[in-house]
Amino acid sequence: MNIISSFAFFLPFLFTSFAFSTESQPEAAPIKGEVFFENIKDGAVVKSPFKVKMAVKGLKVRIAGEDPADKASGHHHVLVNLGPIAKGKVIPADENHIHFGKGQTEAELTLKPGDYTLTLQFADGAHQSYGPELSKTIKVKVTR
Repeated sequence: MNIISSFAFFLPFLFTSFAFSTESQPEAAPIKGEVFFENIKDGAVVKSPFKVKMAVKGLKVRIAGEDPADKASGHHHVLVNLGPIAKGKVIPADENHIHFGKGQTEAELTLKPGDYTLTLQFADGAHQSYGPELSKTIKVKVTR
C-alpha cells in the first residue's frame, strides 16, 4: 500500500473519530421537585421560638456528605432575610444561613420580634444549592 492509498483507507476513520470526540456531553436533566414549609404559610404571625417543618417532594432528604454527587437527594437550609441561592453555589453557614445537614425536617427557630423573610433552600450533599427552583420564600411576623 502506498502512502496515498493508506491515507484514503484511514480517512473515513479519521472523520468518524473526530465526530465522536467533538460531541458535547448531554446536560443533566433538570431536577424536578418542590420544597415548602409544611406548617407556616406566607404572612403568618408566629411567637418566638417557633417550630418550622420543612418538606421536599421529588427528592430524598439525606445527611450532608453521605454522597455529595447524588443529585436526587439533599438537605434543607433556612435563610433568614435572604432570597434563594444561585444553583451550584455553596451555601455558607452563619446566623442567616441555617444548615440542617443531619437530615432534619423540623427545627425550632428563635428570632427577635419583627418582620422576616424566610427562604427554605434545598442543597446537595456538598451544600451546593439546587437554585431558586428548589426554594420557597415566605414572610412572617415574629412576636414575643
